[in-house]
Amino acid sequence: MKLNPTSRRLSEPFRRVQIAATRRFILVLSIWFSMAGDAGAAPFSDWQYRQEIQIASQGLVKIDLPVDTLDAAQPGLADLRVLDNTGNEVPYLIERPRPTGKVVRDAKQFQDSLTQDFTVIALETGFTEPIEGVTLTTPDGSFIKAVQVEGSADKKSWRPLATGQPIFRQSNGFSQLHVVVPTGAWPFLRLTVDNRRSPPVPFTGARIHAAAAEVVPSEPLKVRITDRIESPGETRLTLNFDAAGINLAELEIEAAAPLFTRKVTLVAQEMVENVVREKKLATAVIYRVAAEGQPAAAQLKFPLELQTPARKLLLLIQNDDSPPLQISVVRALRRPVYLIFLPRQSGTHSILTGNRRATAPRYDLASFESNLKAVTVSPLQLSSLAASPDYRATEALPEVSASGSALDVSAWVCRKRVPISRAGVQQLELDPEVLSHALSGFADLRLVRDGKQLPYILEPTSAIRALTPTATPATDPKKPKLSRWSIKLPHRSLPLLRLVCETRTPLFKRDALLYEEVADDRGQKYQRTLGQASWVQTPERKSRQLVLPLSGSTTSDTLFLEINNEDNPPIDLEKFELVYPVTRVLFKAALESPVYLYYGNHQAMPPRYDLSLVAAQMLAADKTAIFSGGEEQLKKSSWREQIPAGSGGVIFWAVLALVVVVLLFVISRLLPKSSPPPTA
Repeated sequence: MKLNPTSRRLSEPFRRVQIAATRRFILVLSIWFSMAGDAGAAPFSDWQYRQEIQIASQGLVKIDLPVDTLDAAQPGLADLRVLDNTGNEVPYLIERPRPTGKVVRDAKQFQDSLTQDFTVIALETGFTEPIEGVTLTTPDGSFIKAVQVEGSADKKSWRPLATGQPIFRQSNGFSQLHVVVPTGAWPFLRLTVDNRRSPPVPFTGARIHAAAAEVVPSEPLKVRITDRIESPGETRLTLNFDAAGINLAELEIEAAAPLFTRKVTLVAQEMVENVVREKKLATAVIYRVAAEGQPAAAQLKFPLELQTPARKLLLLIQNDDSPPLQISVVRALRRPVYLIFLPRQSGTHSILTGNRRATAPRYDLASFESNLKAVTVSPLQLSSLAASPDYRATEALPEVSASGSALDVSAWVCRKRVPISRAGVQQLELDPEVLSHALSGFADLRLVRDGKQLPYILEPTSAIRALTPTATPATDPKKPKLSRWSIKLPHRSLPLLRLVCETRTPLFKRDALLYEEVADDRGQKYQRTLGQASWVQTPERKSRQLVLPLSGSTTSDTLFLEINNEDNPPIDLEKFELVYPVTRVLFKAALESPVYLYYGNHQAMPPRYDLSLVAAQMLAADKTAIFSGGEEQLKKSSWREQIPAGSGGVIFWAVLALVVVVLLFVISRLLPKSSPPPTA
């Protein structure tokens, strides 16, 4: 993208000032070096990686750091060090080019008029600098229109700028009201909205977007799709960027579907109160749409301008009732990261990375950072990433204690042995047995070795697992309009997300209700609703899956599904599945004595471990996926915990009967004894 002459004239004086400031910076930096003297070679045995760069002559060096360097270093580059050919540390600065905030404001003047076939919007932009787009505002909730854009300097002669641009808003909330204008100074704009194939919609205003003052460089970034999870209504892609700390500028999705609109969300994992959560980074709408009578127009890119907190991020694609998009490629652009330093002498210099415990150096050079934008990037290249010969390997996360405080496990009901096959960070997935018998918030989970706790981090994930229950028809002859299924679960109290089944019936619309039967303290049974939905199936809908979201965990091991058929024949249902979320436990363990997972203590309070302070390192570390063994019952649960769901009435009447017996006994003791009859 080239700067227009106006932007070039504005930027030239600024560049001359920058060059002069850069020369002053070099002079000050040279004096700083001469005063610093020779500090001697520092020990760098904790740095795992080394790259070399050949410096042929003295002078300020500015190089573009490759992705493998960014990957080997901490996300914030706190561990990056520059050494000269004598092993002495060289001060440096890091520059991360970012676009400046673009000016967006209301049009100076807005007028619209309605003709028989068109809505004409006349704008006075109020900008003398170049602009790049217009965003319209409208209260209308559902439409799609084609827009033609014209520009003028005097409101007399008009130049066509764009034609057939789509604007739309859908009933699901997706909208695209931004009209792109070729970058240029346009005092006046005229937008013509085509109403020939749909009723006109009202427009109430327009926002003008100024173009960026300077072009910020970007580079292609390799993205790998390492996992894909299709859930009802949503596609989850795991994107691997091969490095953390990348300044991500843009993502582009390649999809072959001819027409679609999708909401996409970029998500990262973060630590919140000792639990790993998903944090939303950015949201956008991608589309390929066509206003009637116009060719299809697509927007498959969305800007980001953020620093990736991890190598892997999740991309969530909201499909609603539409089939999933076939996405095979995701492209990305990144902003470069520049390393700037002034070598004291020519020769081989080294770039060190790979020390997770290093803190950022302080060179007192930050005040010069704004003066270095005019420095030309050197064509010098770093060598390939290699293991440093001075590196002394240490254990993973040495700051994490191998054990915690002692724990009395006499109050815990269940445990499972956790097999450890390799020392280091472990990733234990909680199975349905644990999910069923542990507390809903997992406050009672404890990892124990030799009577002492192992600190852990709880990791709820976006992944899901499916259970296959036993589903049998249980229709009540007294209610012929209702189809009913009894669904038997392998465990009670499971944190279920949804019920999924398939149908062979091609055409229907039915209301579905999922519930369980529970009893109150008086023994009265009632239906506890878990989920309800309206199911619609048409011949055009290719998917045969029916999905019913659940609003909470179950308390029993039997669910009931009711379908209201009204006066229609019953529908066929098969292949029942129940979906639950995957929860993992992350901890560090060595190859020593056995490790056990304890759970089933309803009086336990959530543990608090210092491990949360190194959660980022724990998530980034190489992990061994493990699964626990069979469940051991350490003792019988208390009588309250052994009561099956729905049995409250039995207990109520038993207690009531006992109370009556006791009262009768007490009354009998209080009544006066009858006197014996007098003898003659």
